[in-house]
Amino acid sequence: MTRRKRDAHTDDDFLADLVLWQNNPEHAAKVAKLAHQGNKNAQYALGLMYAEGRGLKQDESESYYWLSHAIGQGDQDAKLLRDIVQQSMTLEQIKLADIRIAKTLTV
Repeated sequence: MTRRKRDAHTDDDFLADLVLWQNNPEHAAKVAKLAHQGNKNAQYALGLMYAEGRGLKQDESESYYWLSHAIGQGDQDAKLLRDIVQQSMTLEQIKLADIRIAKTLTV
């Protein structure tokens, strides 16, 4: 999968040269830190990394979780990817992920 054109030059230019195709735990940690800080692009990237198991263990529920946060900030590409990820999840996994997302958003 490829990523859309990046936004104007910002501190999150890690998207310009994402090394997602390599298994790089250090890069995953950097992206995760930014995602936890609310960076929409990092949330998308972390969702993609979880979907593909790049730099961390593949986990559809985590992918769905982070992509949902990016969607909440208006990222339409994240919606497309989450729809793909969701197809490989059980209804129970989706329900649990949605509960987790709702808890996070109400904090």
